[in-house]
Parts: sequence; structure tokens; C-alpha cells
Amino acid sequence: MIKRSEVRKAQARAKEMLDKAGILLTPEERENIEIAEFGLGRLEEEGLELVIYENNDRYCAKELVLFPRQTCPEHKHPPIDGEPGKRETFRCRHGKVWLYVEGEPAKNPKAKIPAVSKDYYKVFHEIELTPGMQYTIEPDTFHWFQAGDEGAIVSEFSSTSRDEADIFTDPRIKRLPEIDESA
Repeated sequence: MIKRSEVRKAQARAKEMLDKAGILLTPEERENIEIAEFGLGRLEEEGLELVIYENNDRYCAKELVLFPRQTCPEHKHPPIDGEPGKRETFRCRHGKVWLYVEGEPAKNPKAKIPAVSKDYYKVFHEIELTPGMQYTIEPDTFHWFQAGDEGAIVSEFSSTSRDEADIFTDPRIKRLPEIDESA
């Protein structure tokens, strides 16, 4: 669970990064930046900030904001109700991001796996994305990603996002945010 004060602080930081990258948001989008701390209580290490532009029954468009060295934990988007699962294209807009997918593992991965979660990271085929580069992740493929030292912003274009159905390799993860409104 994350405190409301921590959510506000992370939202302000994400707004600063988006502003620095020249990504303009409406006042409503700025107000509704989602903070995903995955129920782990370590937002700076394992977390993600999201701006959801559109998510409907056909497609989804988001901005993913990652603070320096922040990691989105390993997960996949499984088939749901006869649909193949989410297919997503990541396009780096700012900074550097290391994306890890199934395949031949990198000999010396550049990402630093959070020590308390090291047992839950299993795929290490490394794709380095810098501004203007993109990569498409097929449905039902385990993946995770981490920002470089200055953080990163990644635009996601995908089929419908059903975050509540994501499968994480770490059983402690809660994808949907739980916010303590008392603080």
C-alpha cells in the first residue's frame, strides 16, 4: 500500500520528467497520473508511473515514466476470453531503457536487478532502447524493463490493456494500486 502523500510526490516528479521531455498533457491527464508500486513498498526500485491516453476494446495508448533505475517487474499479458493477450510496442521518448524478453540471455545485463526480488527475474534477452527506437512484445511473452541513470519515458501502443489479468513472476505483486488515503 502506498500513502496518498507518496502518490502526489511521485506524480509531481513524473510531471517534471514529462515536461522536461516536451510531452504535453492536459490538466486532467496531469491530475490522473497512475502510480504503480505493485504492493511492494519500494516505488523507487520497482514501480512505474503511467499516463493512460486511451484504453478501449480495440487499442491502448500510454506513456510509461520510469525514475532513474526504476524497474517494472517481470510479467506477461496472457490470453483472455479467447483473445491472444496484449501485444505492445514500446517507443523510447526520453532517456534509456533496457527491456528484457524471452530469448538468448545477455552475457552482462546492464540492468541492476532489485536484490530483494532477484529470484523473480527469469528472462534476460536484452534490448536497449534510446529515443526514437522501438520494440514490439508479442502476447503472452514474459518481459521486464528498467530505466537508465537519468530515467526514461516510453510510449506504449498496444492492443487492449487488461492490467488486472497480468501474470507476474513475483507472487507478492498487486498490479492495481492500493492507496492509503489517511496520509
